[in-house]
Amino acid sequence: MAGRTLTRQELTSLIEKGEVDTVIVGFPDLQGRLVGKRVTGWFFLEDVADHGTENCNYLIATDMDDNPVPGYRFASYDQGYGDMVAMPDWNTVRVLPWIPKTALVLCDMSEPSTKKLISVSPRQVLRDQVDAAHALGFEPRLGSEIEFYLFHDSYREAHAKNYRGLSPHSPWMEDYQIVQTTMDEYVIGDIRRNLDAAGIPIECSKGEAGRGQHEVNLRYTEAVEMADRNLIYKSAAKEIAASHGRSVSFMAKYNMNETGSSCHVHSSLWNLADNSAAFASSPKDSHHMPKVFEQYLAGLLATARDFSLLWAPTVNSYRRFQPGSWAPTAIAWGGDNRTLGYRVVGHGAGARVECRIPGSDANSYFAFAGTIAGGLYGIRHELKLEPAFVGNGYEATNITRIPNSLGEAIGHWEKSAIAKECFGDEVHYHIGNMARAEWAAFGNTVTDWELTRYFERS
Repeated sequence: MAGRTLTRQELTSLIEKGEVDTVIVGFPDLQGRLVGKRVTGWFFLEDVADHGTENCNYLIATDMDDNPVPGYRFASYDQGYGDMVAMPDWNTVRVLPWIPKTALVLCDMSEPSTKKLISVSPRQVLRDQVDAAHALGFEPRLGSEIEFYLFHDSYREAHAKNYRGLSPHSPWMEDYQIVQTTMDEYVIGDIRRNLDAAGIPIECSKGEAGRGQHEVNLRYTEAVEMADRNLIYKSAAKEIAASHGRSVSFMAKYNMNETGSSCHVHSSLWNLADNSAAFASSPKDSHHMPKVFEQYLAGLLATARDFSLLWAPTVNSYRRFQPGSWAPTAIAWGGDNRTLGYRVVGHGAGARVECRIPGSDANSYFAFAGTIAGGLYGIRHELKLEPAFVGNGYEATNITRIPNSLGEAIGHWEKSAIAKECFGDEVHYHIGNMARAEWAAFGNTVTDWELTRYFERS
């Protein structure tokens, strides 16, 4: 049986009995990483539980190296990089079995003086889209499948090698293989069991289509909780692998000769009025999609290029979109067709759409927000769904394609009236500035490929 989240009273009791002496007070940064503070148990009860903890607001305005990035309206040197308050969300308390005597509580970010929630913080970006769904009478539920590579090298060893010549944990592609994944089980099984014990229900794990590649599938749930689970899952996988002297990578494409790592997002809407599945077909016509499902899917297709930043946020993300690679290049939908960006699967209450565009490097809060926003856009504007595509989406000549680069994706996002309509001006600008900083950092770099190609022969 899976573990569960704790109540505030249960956490208090564990601290008072000495079974928990450290509480991680955390939240996601723009890159979808867990950041925050470790506080002692007694201090958490006396000061943090009711008042939160202060954190520099640059934490949701930096690049991946934690460098302050110019151009943000929310935070800057000109504004002094002040504080923001992380207030515990009491629905997120978990004991982390892989870290001794440690609990985790995730937080919502607010302004210190006004207590106003910070609209550009990742949890709030997603929550605002959930609220938009509620206003239309729906509860979004999502699940995701995030892949990663497991290496024999530790993180320190990988760094010393400049991340070259690493040893995948399997010498073979291990898609669905049992014998090879048994050899990996001392790490993968540890990840699975610890997450389950921490109140993150795990359905299964499996080998994937790369050497040392794995996928761990978490149980679907409401949107913010699902993104929280992904946040913890990615942190836990790294921490648990490191405890065994191993490393894992959630890069979208760590090697051009290997299969990319994805974050397939399954989404559906449920009626708030009676908790029924809004995408379930009528028993009298099980092959016909309900109109709300058609409009939702049409919205996903209509917004896919504009919203690609939310699913593919880094330069490396776009290396994954290769023909015949299991990563889609086509913005089209079909029934159970893995060559397309969108796949309609399930039946009855389990009917849903799988978006195959996001990579494993996606920030789940933004990826889920984009999925919900696109679907709701289709519902609000009553968009008509194009016919399902039949055939090989990689070879089709009349299909819209996913952007080829981060630069192209930035152009679509910045020009998008739809993105501004769905997210508002502040969030639209904030995410655009994040992407521009990433693109500029890449533009200021001479790559190993360039040195090899041009140093002697140019």
